[in-house]
Formats: sequence, structure tokens, C-alpha cells
Amino acid sequence: MGVVYTNNNSKKYFIIGGIVGIIVIVSVVLFFLLSGNNNEGTLKDFYTLISEKKYDEMYDCISEESQKKYDKETFVTRNQNIYEGIEANQLSIEVLDEEDNQLTYQVKMNTVAGEVSFENKTTIEDDKIVWDDSFIFPDLTQNDKVRVSEDEANRGRILDRNGKMLAGQGEAYSVGLVRGKLNGENDYDQLAKLLSLTKESIQKTMSAAWIQDDSFVPLTTIPSDDTQLENQLLQIPGVQLNTVEVRSYPYGEITSHLTGYMQQVTAEDLEKHQGEGYTETSMIGRSGIEAAYEKQLKGTNGATISIVDENGSTKSTVATQEKQDGQDITLTIDIDLQKDLYQSFENDQSASVAMNPTNGEVLALVSTPSFDSNNFIYGFSTEEWDALNNDEAQPLTNRFRSTWVPGSTMKSITAAIGLETGSLDASKDFGAEMKWQKDSSWGDYYVTTLHAPNPNNLKNALIYSDNVYFAKAALEIGKDNLEKGYQSLKIGEDIPFELALTKSQYTSDSFDKDIQIADSGYGQGQILMNPVQMASIYSSFMNDGKMMTPHVVKSTETSVWAEPFSKKTTDEIKSDLIQVVEDSHGTAHSLKNSQFQLAAKTGTGEIKESQDDTTGTEIGWLSVASTDSSNPIVITTMVEDVKGRGGSGYVVDHVKQPLMSYLQR
Repeated sequence: MGVVYTNNNSKKYFIIGGIVGIIVIVSVVLFFLLSGNNNEGTLKDFYTLISEKKYDEMYDCISEESQKKYDKETFVTRNQNIYEGIEANQLSIEVLDEEDNQLTYQVKMNTVAGEVSFENKTTIEDDKIVWDDSFIFPDLTQNDKVRVSEDEANRGRILDRNGKMLAGQGEAYSVGLVRGKLNGENDYDQLAKLLSLTKESIQKTMSAAWIQDDSFVPLTTIPSDDTQLENQLLQIPGVQLNTVEVRSYPYGEITSHLTGYMQQVTAEDLEKHQGEGYTETSMIGRSGIEAAYEKQLKGTNGATISIVDENGSTKSTVATQEKQDGQDITLTIDIDLQKDLYQSFENDQSASVAMNPTNGEVLALVSTPSFDSNNFIYGFSTEEWDALNNDEAQPLTNRFRSTWVPGSTMKSITAAIGLETGSLDASKDFGAEMKWQKDSSWGDYYVTTLHAPNPNNLKNALIYSDNVYFAKAALEIGKDNLEKGYQSLKIGEDIPFELALTKSQYTSDSFDKDIQIADSGYGQGQILMNPVQMASIYSSFMNDGKMMTPHVVKSTETSVWAEPFSKKTTDEIKSDLIQVVEDSHGTAHSLKNSQFQLAAKTGTGEIKESQDDTTGTEIGWLSVASTDSSNPIVITTMVEDVKGRGGSGYVVDHVKQPLMSYLQR
């Protein structure tokens, strides 16, 4: 008997045929799907290259026919000039439709004139883009140009509390040359000398290919109020002075550490602030309020992107954005007080902070010596820049930002901590001693004082500024209570302020040792205080124990930074500080006057290698406050190197006039 396979084979053929049919159908579908995906992918890849500014690679992605119409150099130059000229960024596309390899798609991008969005069409051939100028903008043809017209925003002003301008728009002269009017090389020599430039740099500038004989070529900017220099320059044939607008600082050195200054942007700035409207010629705030409020002050430039034909006529507007001038920043500063404090200490290395104790408004913020912010606008010669940086007085150092040994101004704080924690009795007599040590374990180390009052209670110790009393008091208060008090005063924490400040500190590895605790009681040891924070703490003595958050930008909102002391504590400290002025033995007695009641504490911080070191320097301090609630003010001033110049008495003498002038106003 034979075996018959007919039925089985038919079934097998049917199954195989079915599989082949499915494969064919799937292949056809995949072909069309993948063809569409490839076209869309090709287009998106091209836009990715635009975003990455890879113009050479873009040229390799256009069709052979397109490459015949546009050589590579022309293509690369045109795309680069347009996309970078409009500052295109964040490009994205969405394919809306595809038919016969022609894609309809939506383009979105951010530009110097805001967001641009348009619908466009392109054809893909053999995975290449059929490209012409309309790919960039639908209305753009080969003979057209893309024009960007900018309307520069005015930078906001910096004003004092009464609206007086501390920084704003001013006028200067742009000094330039007209080559066709020059007499010869000798003019370069004379001009270089007057402008603190080199002859070579001027010649290099004047050799640029674009310069015609009648072209005005700017060289530098000078102040418009230097009449002598202006007359000397105009005597040189070919020199021309054009009035230009510049950032101006009317008070110069008096406010420069506060306002800060501006400089031309760097490559790093342009990268960091990409898409924010900065160009290679932009200026940017580099320090002080100019830097802290750069975004608000800068504003937003206006711009219009348009397509113009070969005759320069506008065909269409791609995008337009109105300019938004920068905001004015109003400070809490009283410029008259600022000026008085600066002029009192302009020959010193000092910092002064004036504050309203009831709301934390900073009325003056001074660092001396100083620099002139205007010089950063006009530029420095190499010699001028070197002189500024190598000045031993360090005029570029901002002293109100730094921390310093507080000396005896810390005694009021030690006393307040002791009273608040119940670990110090204000009436206790610690005994009058000119030289003291806890016990023999201190070896050769003694705490010494210049005055030892009798009875040696808190009030007299503050009046006479007795070191020994506060060394003993610190040990009685104890390490834990002192640290608790320092923490309640926010010492060691970041200072909430518009400008960055170095935070005060008290901790050290040896703070648990009796000598360090005793020294901290009268402001030596390892304590360093920032002048703004010191003014805030002394403000609490005038404000029922509340430390208001310090601020230098005007605001209707105020806040309490800390409440370290009760009214009972501050009433005691305030009463004693009044006696530091009123009592004839008080270290601030020279501030006494018949018009205003003042409370004050002086301090002298010693900086030396050892107790026996006689070559060290001294830092003089004064914190003084008006007790009149209708005219509240606290001034804290620190002056370096007062040794042999009257110590803290030097500071008292020089604060008196600015304070009295302010109170009388």
C-alpha cells in the first residue's frame, strides 16, 4: 500500500503562502512608514545641526541640485550670519503633513526679537533636503537680506532714599580720529600720551580694512567735564569728540563699594547669560548693587527682525519686540550721611554702617579707602590698574563685607547674654583688679585692663570698659550660655542682606578652655564680627531686644531677624550705654551734647602674635545710637591701625560730626 501526501502538502503550501503574503504586506507598510520617518528624521537632524551651529555639516545634508545653486562658502556664510544674527536658539519643529516627499511643518525658535513661529514646506530627495533661502524664512529669496534693528533699553538708575541718583545715565566724549585729516605720525605720539594709550595700539586700530579717509574711528571714552584734556585733544588735527551716553556715578568714590561697577562682558559672561540679550559690546554689573540687581537694572532690548529686498526696502517683518527699560532701584541710603562718613574716614582703612534700629534700613554703607566706579567705564591704563591693585591701603577691598576683631564693643553683648540667661547679676561687684588670672594653670597669661572702677559692677565696667570684669563675667556666664547667646544673635550664620557679607564667627577648637572663654568676654579670643551684624545687634538694644533684618534696598516690608533679648535686658544695657556717654569717665564721653541723648560703646581690638607682642596693630570700634525714638539711628564704625592715633577715641572724634549733622537734619 502506498502513502498519500496530497492533503498534507496542500495544507503546508497554504500555510507557507499565507506567511509570505503577510511578510509582503508588512514590508510594504514598513517601507512607507519608514520612508516617512526617514524624511521627518532627516528634517529634524538638519534643525539639530542649526542649533549646534554646524553649518559645514548642514551643507552636506542638502541635495546635489541645491549644492549646484549654492556653493559651500556662500551657504555656510549666509546661514551663519542669519541664524547667529537673530540669536536663534531653542529651535523646534513639528511635521504637520507629508505628501510625495514634501513635508509641511511648523518651526518655533527664540530670537533677539522674541519667539518666532511660522509654517514652512520642504522636499526630501534621497534623504537630502532640497534647500533654498525660503527654508530659513518662507518670504526670503536669494537676493534678500535679513535685518535686525535693535532698540537698546535704558539701564535702571540706582537712587538714594530721597531720589538722588547714585548711578544712572550720564554723558561722556567718545574720542576718535578721522584718518584723512591727520597731519602725520607725530599726531599719534601726542594722542597716545594724552589718552594713556600706546602709539602701536592706535596705529593698529586705524589700519582696519573698513576705514575710509572720512571715517570716524573711536579710540576711547573720556569724561565730558575734563575741559583741559578736551582742549588739548582738539588741538590735534583729525581728532573728533562725539557726545555719548555712559553709565555715570555722580558721587564717585563715596558710593563705589556700595553701587559697585560695570565692565564689558567676557566670553564667560556671554556663555553664562546666553539668550539674555548680551552681545560682545554689552556692559554687565560686576560688583555691589550693579551685580546683585543686574537682571532688574538691565531691562530688555527691543528688536525687529525684517526681510529687506536688494534695494533695502522692507518686504515683511518676521518678529518685533518692544524694549523694556530697566527698573530703578531705590536704596535706603541717605547720601548726605554716606558722604559725611566717607569724608571723615577717607584717609583711613575703615567701614561704617548706619542703620535705623526700628526697621533695619541701612542709612549708610561706607568702605574706605575706595575707588571710582567711573574709571571702570572709561578704562584704565596698565599703569593705573597696577597702581590701584598694588596700593598698600587696598582700595578695592570692601571692608564692610569683612569680619574684624570686635574688642570692647563685645562687652555689651557679653553683658546682655549674661542678663538674658540669668547667669550674670548686674549689681555684683567683681572686685577692682588691673591684672588678673583665674589661677596658676594660666601660667604667664594675665588679663589686663587700663581702668578698674570701684565698685566693679556692670554699669561701671561698661563706663570704664574694664577687661578684667568681662573676663570674669564670661567665666561666670559659662561656655554653654555664651554659645547659646551667640546663636540667638545669629553669629556664625549667613547674614540676610542684598550684598554678600562674610559671616561673623565665634567658634574655635579651644573655645572650651577658660582662657578663650575669658578673652571672648571682652572681644578678643576667636571672635570676629561683621560691621553690618554688629550694627544690627546694637540696634536691638534700642528696639526692645528685636534685631530687624538689615536691608539696603527700599521696601515697604520689614522683618525681625532675631529676638535675642527681652525688653528688661535691653533697658539695662541701654541705660548703661547712655552713661558711657554721659559719665565723665565714659570712653565715649566726648559725644555728650545738649541736644541729643546718645548711647555708645567703644572698642579696641588687638591683633598681635602673643600677649607680650608690642608690634601688633589695633582696630578701633564705635557703636553709637540716638535714644530719640522719633529720630532713630545706630552707627557702627571700624577703623584699622588706630594704635598710636588715639585708639577708639580716634573713631569717636571722627563719627561725631556725621552723626550730629544727620540728627540736626
